This record gives sequence, structure tokens and C-alpha cells, in this order.
Amino acid sequence: MELQDSSAAIPVSSAPSSRRKPIGLWPGMYHSHVVNALWETRPEVFERLLDPPKDAPPQSELLTKTPSLSRTAVVYAFSADYVLREQYRDPWNEVRIGKLLEDLDDLAGTISVMHCSAKDNTTRPSLLVTASVDRIVLKKPISVDVNLKIAGSVIWVGRSSVEIQLEVNQLAQGEESDGVNPVALTANFIFVARDSKTGKAAPVNHLLPETDREKSLFVEAEARNKLRKRKRAAKRKEFENGAAKRLDALLAEGRVFCDMPALADRNSILLRDTRLENSLICQPQQRNVHGRIFGGFLMHQAYELAFSTAYVFAGLVPYFLEVDHVDFLRPVDVGDFLRLSSCVLYTELEKPDEPLINVEVVAHVARPEMRTSEVSNTFYFTFTVRPEAKALTKGSKIRNVVPATEEEARRILDRMDAEASQPPECTN
Repeated sequence: MELQDSSAAIPVSSAPSSRRKPIGLWPGMYHSHVVNALWETRPEVFERLLDPPKDAPPQSELLTKTPSLSRTAVVYAFSADYVLREQYRDPWNEVRIGKLLEDLDDLAGTISVMHCSAKDNTTRPSLLVTASVDRIVLKKPISVDVNLKIAGSVIWVGRSSVEIQLEVNQLAQGEESDGVNPVALTANFIFVARDSKTGKAAPVNHLLPETDREKSLFVEAEARNKLRKRKRAAKRKEFENGAAKRLDALLAEGRVFCDMPALADRNSILLRDTRLENSLICQPQQRNVHGRIFGGFLMHQAYELAFSTAYVFAGLVPYFLEVDHVDFLRPVDVGDFLRLSSCVLYTELEKPDEPLINVEVVAHVARPEMRTSEVSNTFYFTFTVRPEAKALTKGSKIRNVVPATEEEARRILDRMDAEASQPPECTN
């Protein structure tokens, strides 16, 4: 299996490879087929991360690289590989979105490593961690019977951060990697570089866009980065200037539920009554090359809980639309107690045939011995309901969600404002 530059594709297979590295070199056995394929084709890049040169200096001379040097594609041979197809198939014969989110993070991490790597092995490599995920948007259903291709590259760099854009395509029958197919899903990941010895921000190689599309993507990413900074700076001021009346209006119906429940609107439900929760201990098999828990693993677990929350709330099979911007606030370590709590934050019912269900999932990292608990991530997923499911249950209605406390109302308003101020989708 050989990896080439530009858009050459790495085939993903369920079959083991004789070229697989000794088990002692792997940081854990928790690896998707994407990770396996990437490790098989780029062993010299990743093995340096497992055994970095001791007391080596940091990279002193930054390189200038083009997007094509990091461009990587992975092909899932679903049509020919029954075992692989079964591992990714959901009950509706589509690709499991949770597993796909995990693979996207794996591939984005690999691309960031390729861009940030030095020319030789005399310097110590930087640690690259997922800082945030921009919107992940599903544009069309992804069938598990048709081959799938994920392709991406670095589209923007800052001083110590890189942004990677990934696109998911379903390939035409008999097609391996070439050809033009409608984009089924887009995702943008931002990774930050840290010095492996000091833990401080590390500079990353420069990026030189070459084609018109690469230049356009760079400009769009630069604009999004500036917009994020402005939104963070203005958020508190905007809230103080106009949210009091909105809070009161949002809480009015919730007060009826709390004070006069017999008179409450039966088409509404309190936010607290939509909650679900899950918990687990983070295992060594789920760690990455830096010894931390995969960001993709966290997204996978959050998605599964969000899907279940939307399912039991609507009483109909949900259909995933997008996951909004995610910030990874703190790392999750092996042995941490991870508690995921979810709720339906609010619904949008202007279009009865396409109701929107906005689900919040908060990941808390607890350390019982130290009596501490911190928020690691907050995920926001948007679902609708499958048309075929809605057609079978005529007369079913999605309920309006109302807050009972000011804290819940603030979370709802923050999310609504974030949705209203979303930048345009990335150019495909």
C-alpha cells in the first residue's frame, strides 16, 4: 500500500496487513480503519511521535508548504468489503455518523502532522491537539452500500494553529477515487501545536496556497478566524445590552409549568424533562499517540447520546443535519471519569414537515479522588426527523421546549444567537 501526494487515495480495508508495525509501537488498540490505513502508509511520520528524539531541539527553521503536500484521501470499499460495511452500517442502511465523526478527527490529525513535520529527524516534533471543530454539515444521506471517500488538506495556518477542511463523497458505482461527485458532508478542524517539552505554543510551518480554490479557502478561513475572535469579545456586551427582556419572555411559559402545571401547554415540555446521561471510564485503548483520549472518540460518544436524546424526545427516528462549532477546553486523560449529559435545548417548528431538534451534550471530566469536575467539551447537534418515519405516524407533533431556570434560558439564547450569526458555509 503506497501513499502518494496530492489526491491519491488510501484504500480502507477490514483485512489485516502484513506490513503492520509491532504491537509495542502502537499507543493503544483503539483505532478505526482510517487510523490503520494511515499508519500503514506513513510509518516514518507517526513513529517519531511515539519515540521522539531525546533532548532534541525544537524546529528552528519553519518551512513553507503547499496544501497539496498534506492532501490525503481515504477510500472505504463498502461495495466489496462485507465486513467493513457491517462495521459502519446503522439500522437504516446508512453510515454510522458517530464512527464517521471519529474518522474525520483521525484524518484531520494526520493531515496536521504531515503539514507540521520537519525535514529531518533531528528536531523534536510538536504535539498537535484538536482545539476546535467548526461546523460539520451533512448535505445528503450517506449510503453504506456505496464506496466512500474522505479527502482533505490544510487550508489555513496561524502562528501555532492549522485548519483542515475535509469533504466526504460517495463514489459512483465501480469508481475508486477519481471523478466528480456531490459533496455529502463537510467538516473543518482546527489543531494547535504545543512544544512537547515545555507545553507552550509552538510555531507551525507556513502555508502557500497555489490554486484559485486554495486561495479562496485561505481567505474564508482567515475571515472565520477573525469573526470568532470578534464574537468572543462582543458576547458579554451584547448580552448585557438586550437579553433581559428576551430572558423574561423565554421564562414566562416555564413559570407556568413550575407554578401551575395543570394549566401548562401540552404541546410544550420543560427542558429538564428531555435529559439523558451516560458515563464511562476512559480506557488506555482509547488514547492517541500523545497519551490523551482521541477527540474523535469524544465526538462519537457525544453523537450517540445526542441521537438517543432526539429519538426519545421526538418518538421518531432522527436524521442528523450538523454539529456546530466545538471547542476542546481541556484534555481528557486515561482513567478520567467521563460523564456525558444531554438535553433538547430548543426546537424550531416553523416548518412542520422539517422540524429542527437542537440537542446539547456536555462532557464533564471528573476525578473522584480529588473531588473535582470540569467541563471538557460542549457539543451542539441539530437533527430533524426522517420523512419516512414521520409519514408512518401521521398526527405526531414535535413539542416546544421551555426553560425552568434563568441559567437554562441563557443557554438557549446563547445557542440561538450563535446559530443566527453563523458565517456562510465553506466553499466546496
